[in-house]
Amino acid sequence: MRLFALALLFLNLSVYAVEPTAIDEMDSISWREIAPGVWSGQVGAVDDFTFRTTAGGEPKVAALEKIGQASLPFSLDAARAETRNGRTSIRLPLKTHEKIYGLGMQFRNMNRRGQVYHLRTDHYGGVLGRTHAPVPFYISSDGYGVLFNTIKWISVYPGVGNRKDSKLPTIRDRTTDPKWQAVPTSDAVEASAIADGIEVLVFAGPTALEVVQRYNLYFGGGALVPRWGLGFWHRTPTSASDNAVTAEVDEFAERDFPLDVIGLEPGWQSYAYPGSFDWSPVRFPEPEKFMTKMERRNLHVNLWENPYVSPKSSMYESILPLTGSHMVWLGVVPDYTLPEARTIMQEHHTTNHLDIGVSGYKIDEVDGIDNWLWPDHATFPSGHSAEEMRQTYGLQVQKTMMEMFRAKNSRSYGLVRGSNAGASAYPFAIYSDHYSHKGFVTALCNASLSGVLWTPEIRSARTEEEWVRRMQTVCFSPLAMLNAWSSGTKPWSMPEVSDIIRDTMKWRIRFLPYLYTAFAQYHFEGIPPFRAMVLESDEPEFVNITDQYMMGDCVLVAPFFVGEKTRKVVLPVGKWYDFYSGEYVGDGETITVDGVLEKIPLFVKDGGIIPLINEGNNSSDWKPGVPVETRHYGTAASSALLYDDNGNTFDYEKGEYSWYSLEASKNGRDKLKGSVSRVSGGYERTFKKMNWKFMTKKQKD
Repeated sequence: MRLFALALLFLNLSVYAVEPTAIDEMDSISWREIAPGVWSGQVGAVDDFTFRTTAGGEPKVAALEKIGQASLPFSLDAARAETRNGRTSIRLPLKTHEKIYGLGMQFRNMNRRGQVYHLRTDHYGGVLGRTHAPVPFYISSDGYGVLFNTIKWISVYPGVGNRKDSKLPTIRDRTTDPKWQAVPTSDAVEASAIADGIEVLVFAGPTALEVVQRYNLYFGGGALVPRWGLGFWHRTPTSASDNAVTAEVDEFAERDFPLDVIGLEPGWQSYAYPGSFDWSPVRFPEPEKFMTKMERRNLHVNLWENPYVSPKSSMYESILPLTGSHMVWLGVVPDYTLPEARTIMQEHHTTNHLDIGVSGYKIDEVDGIDNWLWPDHATFPSGHSAEEMRQTYGLQVQKTMMEMFRAKNSRSYGLVRGSNAGASAYPFAIYSDHYSHKGFVTALCNASLSGVLWTPEIRSARTEEEWVRRMQTVCFSPLAMLNAWSSGTKPWSMPEVSDIIRDTMKWRIRFLPYLYTAFAQYHFEGIPPFRAMVLESDEPEFVNITDQYMMGDCVLVAPFFVGEKTRKVVLPVGKWYDFYSGEYVGDGETITVDGVLEKIPLFVKDGGIIPLINEGNNSSDWKPGVPVETRHYGTAASSALLYDDNGNTFDYEKGEYSWYSLEASKNGRDKLKGSVSRVSGGYERTFKKMNWKFMTKKQKD
């Protein structure tokens, strides 16, 4: 018996030893180029419910062609995949030196290599994949990007895990070799999901910025938000009434503080958590009159909602058959993948909100904490699983809202708590209950790598210094907002620094022409308006920089945080100048900046051109006849683009816009002179008078 047992054990070990595990014995992937620099690989039976079909607009093929053809730094033939036992896994080659960025809106660091990311839509701040926007898209420092185009929960292993036939790493003895690795170097990025198949999209570079451009353009380009959306936003306390809101916005004007958008929190509704989507007859008994008062003040109104319908809602009975098996806060959950559900919601919103002037929405709680949302076994009338609905619910609501605004030919800008791949064309910024200032800036950097916008909103602060520093970051971000839903704070809540706060907010308004052009470039070219430094430079020192970022083509923003007296700023190669003084500060080096409470550090690259409006507290102040101060920095002759359209409608999609070239050229005496000329389009420009200001008087060699 003993000999028999040993023989049986030997037989089992022999069978195990020859079990297929080699990379070559995984399946190859069949690839085809579907757009310039974009390849699609099909693995298994791919579901037609993907990010592309759920969210994406039509690919901007002409813009992709303009970037040009590109090659990949690795052979697509080296990719392998398999579908086995209901799970699809993918393996893509990874070189030892490669850094990996992206994988959604994370609140920690930049380089994703060496960790495992279980990408799940979640309420809080991006701990190894659970985040508001768990986008399964990564970018390599070698100049390509990969999207796993599946809405299933997916786990990604960037440089983690070694197959038995891997060429890496060298095996080391922990007790004797100081180079022993707790996470051994891996030669692959692997990903897997419980799915019958996955589409893999590969985007070429050669730079990280071009990878992101192709990704954004493939999904329809970035959102061109309305001009008013780039002004300052203020959200009033939850239970504020129409009179209280009116008094609050009037105080902004009396105190000379900028304001473009007023946000109403849950109390505007007759019932909240879950929502009725009907105006409260107590707090807003005459919503049409309230909206008229806001319009007369050149203010836009944004309404808070979560998408779960209360039995108290006037549309409850009609939407009920189109909802899931489980409730959220005892409100039913519409299945927005169904056109009938979207139609009911859109008709209600159009009649009761848009037709009287509402400009947008803040969509809360579409990210969810596990015990707030539906369970994994919940069912929906479309047949989509609870997992699929959770991963895409933010996208579904954004799509529902934008169909509604498009029907009105009215642009919108809003807020959302959850999003995912393919959302770049949707004009929504993500916000969060996560409130670390440094985490906010890190998230801003990471968001730019995933095709989503992010606002580091301010709510309150413990000290005057924190109040100023947070407000400075907010005013130099995609959406500038004071969210006082709970705190009741105002920009002047700390009188000792109210002048600094006012000045910071006014800079936001002055930057409108520059910011609007940056968003136009996002739409037409796919370039994020705010972006991580790894998209500006591929130099090694920018790998993990998360406390500075680029705003538009030529401005580097370097926020201060509480307690910092000085900070380091890493400058890309090329001469850089102080925004406020025009003085030279450095070239491709790390500089030390002293903290001045009144100013957030801003630096402009040599030849940078920045159009600013002279004064104003509202986007309506940027109107025909308003002078534009056009600043030039450094000594290089240069040019920059300036975009213009009506700022409110989708008429730009019909060609009703213009691009202008701002040119700083040198005459025979090597002196700079400014000029402006129309490059394309026939829209009559808003800015009639342009005053050039050359900020750099002396050049440091």
